[in-house]
Amino acid sequence: MFHRSERLLLRPPWAEDWENVLGGIADEGVVRNLARAPWPYSADDARDFVSLPIADLYPRFLITRADSGALVGCIGIDPHEDDTEMGYWIARQHWGQGYATEAGRAVLQIASTLGHRRIVASHYLDNPASGRVLDKLGFQRTGRVVDRHSCGRGEAAPTAEFVLDLEDAEAEAEAARRAA
Repeated sequence: MFHRSERLLLRPPWAEDWENVLGGIADEGVVRNLARAPWPYSADDARDFVSLPIADLYPRFLITRADSGALVGCIGIDPHEDDTEMGYWIARQHWGQGYATEAGRAVLQIASTLGHRRIVASHYLDNPASGRVLDKLGFQRTGRVVDRHSCGRGEAAPTAEFVLDLEDAEAEAEAARRAA
């Protein structure tokens, strides 16, 4: 599955992408904000990641620049308890350029097309930039703060939880289009 947005091409990872993945994620400042990525992140970790199978209803994508193919990060959805969870990372050199928000909008469209109706997400409290991305995407703060283990930190850390009802979001977007 592929998706083209204004500046980005979201595509599945391929085996030959491992070095670019390693170059983007092998940064403690990136990994510490993720639950499942280990630190230090090794070449074997990158090779393993790009070789993982991708489930039809739970795609994951490399975020690449459409104009150059440069790797920006990764985004995807996974099953999480009774919901679907969205997660992402952006390589440090691409922070603050709106790529997470743009990729997030694309993945939410894909999730809706695949029939997902509710998406959850969270961010570590010491990563407020990720919270701002979720706010821009229309996620609602649940008010819950829970400890979540981070392999990169080697311990649990507090996270703020968010939720997005895709049916409500689609209805609001349709109403805004009609009003314009």
